[in-house]
Amino acid sequence: MVRLASYTVTEIKCVGIYYHPRLDEARAAADDLAAYLSQRGVDVWTSMPWEPEQSTEHLPRTDLLICLGGDGTILRAARASAGHDCLILGVDLGRQAFLTELLPEQLDEHIPDLFNGNFMIEDRTMLEARPIGVDGEAPGRLPALNDVMIGRGSLGQPAYIAVWVGGDLVGVVRADAVVVASATGSTGYSLSAGGPILHPQARNVVLTPVAPHLAQAAPMVLPGDAVIELRLGREHPGSLSVDGQRPFALHPGGGVEVRRSESLARLVRFGERPFFAQLGRRLAWLDERRIEAVSRTGVEAFDQKTADPS
Repeated sequence: MVRLASYTVTEIKCVGIYYHPRLDEARAAADDLAAYLSQRGVDVWTSMPWEPEQSTEHLPRTDLLICLGGDGTILRAARASAGHDCLILGVDLGRQAFLTELLPEQLDEHIPDLFNGNFMIEDRTMLEARPIGVDGEAPGRLPALNDVMIGRGSLGQPAYIAVWVGGDLVGVVRADAVVVASATGSTGYSLSAGGPILHPQARNVVLTPVAPHLAQAAPMVLPGDAVIELRLGREHPGSLSVDGQRPFALHPGGGVEVRRSESLARLVRFGERPFFAQLGRRLAWLDERRIEAVSRTGVEAFDQKTADPS
């Protein structure tokens, strides 16, 4: 859901800045932005999102997280801030950004808009994973903005993965992995594995087998309130990954329960985003040769429509 912001200058009192640790420009931009905000009386802190304690200790009082990096930085911000209800603004210093809103050179222009309430909030559905049979310590609940995946524990050995939806056994898949993705995550790893694309405002979830062996295993679009359980077979260990992060080792028979989270990722937007035009550009469906091939068919006003996706 996209809605007009109800925030005012008096309500954004504390701003956190996450920056990508391996991008020098991100650290420099974080220092400059922090100095700028601090001079204007804003309570501001900075951190790499890869520092568990430092990056989360201020979140309970934080109203806005500005992420300097790419989609990975935003994914970490969404997981860290789950349950804290703070806003997230992504500034694109990455390579394949679906979630970011601004380029670095646009930040100065839009900082005043943040404190004047001149922006919109785009709520993105998140998932919640409950690990089962983890080898070692793991949180009881893991938030995810993109996806939750369980799969094989070693190369060359497909995993047997049982799939339950709402308590009903759908089947046993022999595959490299099974991915459960939100609408946001449908354009991530799930898409690479042949899953469908959902509009980011959809509340559905997608279940996609990865490289199924021999038998056909089609991806499924499930209702947003579905409770999904994935279990490994009894003979081989496997792994559990949330948003593509460091996997947890799973015992044979282990797995995960996935459902829609009560938390939302609240992304700051400064205008309506033409999702399908953006998607076409990101997937190279709108490269010059393809457009030229279609324009030769004589489709009326084709060039005008592609030049102005809105």
